[in-house]
Amino acid sequence: MNVRRHGPIAGALAALWLAAGAVAGPPVPAATVQADAPRDDFTALLGLLAARRHGRVSFTEVHEMAMLERPLRSAGELLYEAPDRLEKRTLEPRRESLILEHGVLTAQRGRRTHVLRLRDYPQVVPFVESIRATLAGDRAALEHYFHVQFSGDLGHWTLELVPVDATVAHTVRDIRISGAREVIHSVEIRQSDGDRSLLTIGAEVPP
Repeated sequence: MNVRRHGPIAGALAALWLAAGAVAGPPVPAATVQADAPRDDFTALLGLLAARRHGRVSFTEVHEMAMLERPLRSAGELLYEAPDRLEKRTLEPRRESLILEHGVLTAQRGRRTHVLRLRDYPQVVPFVESIRATLAGDRAALEHYFHVQFSGDLGHWTLELVPVDATVAHTVRDIRISGAREVIHSVEIRQSDGDRSLLTIGAEVPP
């Protein structure tokens, strides 16, 4: 399989799983983080992200692609239910949905529906599973698939993920995630061909 040809799939899946940490419910009390002290901030961050279970927030996204004269902009909502269901509802400029659940990605636009099973994309699966490891707090799995660089502290942090696997790196150059404690503020995915997407997380959406 040509992974570069399926770069948008990898990007979409990465955005979904990484955004999950931003759409989860109420913050975890600080005492929970400090209970097993001393721990470094990266380990504490993984614990905070793993503890969040559900939620609904707004988002805006910008895609910069060499083949387009101007960036593509969209906005909508992200919904998450632990452990593995995440829905991305795009409301502008046109309505469409992207749902990842039980290893199946369902994309719907208008009357058209496309279903992709992750098992059919073996080169993409390790990439997606390593993203899930972030939310699960599984540091060993995360560092198995990525060169991980954490900077800042729990109050204001940045996480840079560079794929270890050459096949994945052929499509995705790196991922930069920024946030404060358990709240993810933005997810930037830079592809090896120069294309780039930036997902910015907004406010919680009332039920």
